[in-house]
Amino acid sequence: MSFTVAIDGPAAAGKGTISKGVAAHFGFAHLDTGLLYRAVGRRTLDGMEPVASARALTAEELEQGDLRTAQIAQAASKVAVIPDVRTALVGFQRAFARRPGGAVLDGRDIGTVICPRAEVKLFVTASAEVRAERRYLELNAKGADVTRDQVLADVRERDARDAERSTAPMKPAEDAILLDTSELSIEAALAQAVALVEQKRPATG
Repeated sequence: MSFTVAIDGPAAAGKGTISKGVAAHFGFAHLDTGLLYRAVGRRTLDGMEPVASARALTAEELEQGDLRTAQIAQAASKVAVIPDVRTALVGFQRAFARRPGGAVLDGRDIGTVICPRAEVKLFVTASAEVRAERRYLELNAKGADVTRDQVLADVRERDARDAERSTAPMKPAEDAILLDTSELSIEAALAQAVALVEQKRPATG
């Protein structure tokens, strides 16, 4: 039986960590759909054309260890606004979502475009300032030479690009449940997400 959990939200809101935690709790498969765009973005940094890169993408490329850099994140955000890139990646995501045993997908248009009939839709968010501080601490721990102001500007720029793109803009689905993590620990946010999924999950036994 398939059961799809769609988790959307802006960068550094905690949706990736929450998605992994929900998937682990219920034994569902997990797909960070942002990695698809990061992998395409990485190809474009190597000089490849975005749409051709998306059409030729393989699952193995999602395992590359350098997809989490700030440079690739910006490249991913830029290719994600290209309608033909998004179209090329839709089939991959939808097939994953309906695999037997349950699946959790996180991204920016899962509940609105990729899986509009998902059994559970969450929109994980937090204030831009909170998200920028989280990202700054993460980058600083990795030795990146960035300032808090630079990271906040990047977060706001990316939010605007994701929300204002013509194809599949980032926004909560009409029936999505909002989960604001601004004042929550990751443990508390995950506990809320698990409880929300549990309410929608079919009874077993």
